Amino acid sequence: MARGPLGDRSAMTKPAIEFHNVTVAYDGHPAVHHVSGVFAAGSLTAIAGPNGAGKSTLLKALLGEVALTTGSVELQQLCRRDIGYLPQASDIDRRFPLTVADVVALGAWRQAGAFAALSSESAARGRQALAAVGLEGFGRRQIGSLSAGQFQRVLFARLLLQDAALILLDEPFTAIDARTTRDLIGVVERWHREGRTIVAVLHDFDQVRAHFPDALLLAREVIAWGPTPSTMSPANLLKARAMAEAWDEEAPRCKSSAEVRVA
Repeated sequence: MARGPLGDRSAMTKPAIEFHNVTVAYDGHPAVHHVSGVFAAGSLTAIAGPNGAGKSTLLKALLGEVALTTGSVELQQLCRRDIGYLPQASDIDRRFPLTVADVVALGAWRQAGAFAALSSESAARGRQALAAVGLEGFGRRQIGSLSAGQFQRVLFARLLLQDAALILLDEPFTAIDARTTRDLIGVVERWHREGRTIVAVLHDFDQVRAHFPDALLLAREVIAWGPTPSTMSPANLLKARAMAEAWDEEAPRCKSSAEVRVA
């Protein structure tokens, strides 16, 4: 399934994504406030922080799913088609009568086009992807019959088939069993070894420390961004918690100039 390394590991010193003074506001009140920083090419980064810190909003800003109030997001040597995205499980409706194979096949849209028939090669790669996540032989199962952990494995198989250079994961290990979490963390670590750029929103700080070399600690604004041991220090976590608890939803609207650009 792997395309192999995506370039020399020295590329990790180069930026894949750059945020410049990014603010996302709802009714003038910022959910993400003046964020600037870089995700390096080939990096494995967790976005962590308290509830309501703006973690998922930052991913949606990167994807262009929410409007920027200020600032810009730049994708270096990448385009939107190079992005693989896993939304939160709560955002996915499993009532549609789709099979596991149907969902995994959506990962081939970049190669085949949105309405093209799936090639025999892509179908074979889809079966390989299911085997890689521990679901060999599940292709004909209806997605509505799956457990939460099984369905999350299906979504990871879809990303394997997509073969994206940039992978965004929003709470990928929430509400799934420990074995599934362990297996899917293994997939993420494999992607990292292949040189892909991976950004994951996580709420479990132990997972961040154990498996993610870099972290962005967010409390609507950046608390720290860099190597995980220093970013997730007790002092920074205390500061993030205090800022989240002190945030005033009735504060004056953000008055910064609305320079907006998404590259």
